[in-house]
Order: sequence, then structure tokens, then C-alpha cells
Amino acid sequence: MEKDRKVSIGTRNCRLAAIHSFFTFVAHREPLAIAQCAEIARIPVKKGPRPAMCYMDAEEIAAVLREPDRSSLEGQRDHALLAFLYNTGARIQEALDVCPRAIRFESPAQVELFGKGRKTRICPLWPETVAIIKALLRRQPRADNEPIFVNRYGQPLSAAGIRFKLKQYVQSASLQVPSLAKKRITPHTWRHSVGVQLVAAGVDVTVIRSWLGHARLDTTNHYARANLDTKRKALEQVEPSTKPGRPLRWKRNPELVAWLESL
Repeated sequence: MEKDRKVSIGTRNCRLAAIHSFFTFVAHREPLAIAQCAEIARIPVKKGPRPAMCYMDAEEIAAVLREPDRSSLEGQRDHALLAFLYNTGARIQEALDVCPRAIRFESPAQVELFGKGRKTRICPLWPETVAIIKALLRRQPRADNEPIFVNRYGQPLSAAGIRFKLKQYVQSASLQVPSLAKKRITPHTWRHSVGVQLVAAGVDVTVIRSWLGHARLDTTNHYARANLDTKRKALEQVEPSTKPGRPLRWKRNPELVAWLESL
């Protein structure tokens, strides 16, 4: 597949996972084929390079948020959805499923998200985000059990539609912030950006794990490894006397050096 169809290692592994799953099913249904199924199950997945996590900094996020035309209903909806993603770090489907009854508009404002593994979690909302969603609901009222973010026909938005619109906004925003043109921005990139910024702000990783709804703490730790500013600050905390190119601390004390030489 990699040589003839020119697919990536990830696509190859996905196909292999489907084959593994099928022959696991065959082994339960046809005991005589267990030996062959076991051989197929032992075919390992191929390891490949893992690309660096893509995320946006504050300037890039602000540039994209400025792009939707909020004078139109569609632009106001897109702006509200992007602002909601940035506030909560929600997965795109979690955001698209949000109904008015899931949001507490009074202070302290919060939203209940229904995510992977049929788990729910509570995320706080900024007053600015609440005001944006209220303005959208005044313009396009929704029942308590109806999704807030819908298309022009009142039907729930699809993740593919959001990816298409976001691509347009990023292309336009890259004219003001050229660094955006070098990044592949998707709705999930907003989630990564929130995680990285929370790490940079010094928020404990266990809090970030609860905020983003991660099942494993290892997933949350990816944000700490991705943030270059966090690494730079850690490097700045290294004792200056241990940095290369500088004499040891005791050698910079003339009195101590003279005493040692007199021994």
C-alpha cells in the first residue's frame, strides 16, 4: 500500500487494524482457522515519526476570531462557535451538541459537555463567551433541547462543514498573521491551543485533564512537551553557574582561590 498507493504509515496501520479485528472475529467463529488467525494477529503495526502538535498562540487565535462577519447570522454563529471552542477546549462534536439547557448563563457561568466514553464534564465560561452566545440566541432562538449551532435550515451543523468554514477563515487571517499559513488548522487545533495555554499559565496538569476530559494523564502531558515557551522558562531556571562557557562559582571568588593556592 505504501509503495503502490503512496499511502501514509497511519493509513497502513488503520487497514491493518481492520484486518486484525476481522480475523479476531473469524477465530471465534471458526476454531479450525485459529492458527492462521494467530499468525495474522502477530503482524505488527509500523512505527513512524510523530509530527509535532499543531497549536495556535494568542495572536493567531485573535486573528481568526476577527474573520467571521458578525453582521450576518452565519458569521455570528461561526464567531460564537470558535469563541466557545477557545473557552472550553471542547471537541468539535461536543460543541455542536450543546443545547441551551446545558449552559448556566448566571454567574458563575458554566456548560455541561457530553463527551467521549459517554462522560460528562463541567467547564467554566467567560462572561464574554456567555454574552456572545446570548446574542446568538436572541437572533436565532433555540428550544432548550435543540442544538445552538445550526445551519441556515435550522439543522445541526456537521464537523465537515465547520472544517470547511474554518479553512476559509484561516486563509484570510494568514494575510495579517503569516505564521498561520504554515499550520494545518482544524477544529481540534483549538483544543490543543487551549491545553498548551493552560500549561503555559501554570495550571496543574490534573486540572487540565479534568478540563479537557482526558481519560489518561499521559495525553495531557503532551501539551507540556509541545509548548516551547514552557521549555524556555524551565531552561532559564537552571543555575547560571552550571551553564557552559562560565567558570565555576568557586573559581569566581578571588579570596577563596587565593586561600586554596596558599595551602
